Amino acid sequence: MKGVILAAGYATRFLPASKTIPKEMFPLIDRPAIDFIVQEMADAGIKDILLVSSRRKKVMEDYFDREIELSSTFSESNQIEKLEVIKPIEVNIFTLRQQHMMGTGNALMLVEPFVDNEPFVVAYPDDIVLGEQPLARQLIETWEKTGNTVLAVKEMNEDQLYRYGVIDPEKSGKIMRVKKMVEKPAHGTAPSRFVSYGRYLYTSDLFDALRASDKNHSHQEEFTQTEAINHLATSGRVSAVQFEGTRYDLGEPLGFLTSAMQIGLQRPEFKQALLDEMQRLIKLHGGK
Repeated sequence: MKGVILAAGYATRFLPASKTIPKEMFPLIDRPAIDFIVQEMADAGIKDILLVSSRRKKVMEDYFDREIELSSTFSESNQIEKLEVIKPIEVNIFTLRQQHMMGTGNALMLVEPFVDNEPFVVAYPDDIVLGEQPLARQLIETWEKTGNTVLAVKEMNEDQLYRYGVIDPEKSGKIMRVKKMVEKPAHGTAPSRFVSYGRYLYTSDLFDALRASDKNHSHQEEFTQTEAINHLATSGRVSAVQFEGTRYDLGEPLGFLTSAMQIGLQRPEFKQALLDEMQRLIKLHGGK
């Protein structure tokens, strides 16, 4: 099983910082966001990971390489803990640049030679999920049971559904067959409350579905994976799993800020100081 991380976008919601720093490299305390994704895949047993990026994001490639100068300095001074912190994750990182920003459908079509006719896990760095079992592993186990393309889903409040892709399941359960997915439904029109988040396990028949949907696609709009998912769903080849774990939304600034706070609270060395500061700020700004 291979992994693909789609990280070529402009991240315009984070301008001006994202003008020169890839959003995927923004730190959540002391780890860039993309590091959580790669670690998730590694913990799921995925060893070959393709980063789909762009020419502005070479720093991501550098991050997953050995840092020879720092390693030598820490070795000479016997700073073993720091050596351990900067040690690269034990996976093989490959990179591919998306030459034209033509949507996620186009980006996925580019990865076909890399996955070599095998199923593969796709991650969008807008979402990280932390929990007892890596999300990628949950997708793999669902594919082993169904043989289908698998979407990671969770229930969401009605007033938030308009922001996401919402599935139409045959019936509710831990694992569900998907009849279709509706992108950003208007209020009151969503087929369920199950939202698809930024993890997918695709089977290799995705590429024929992408080619079919690309022929029928209006190129005045962004070419996403949704049409291909719906193409597969018409023949019963798409499942969804209600995943376990906490999802952190890094797709917009407020979500990134609150995610950093929540992740900080999970760190014993920061927890009490953060709680104290939150209490101080609540009092300062008139809260109860």
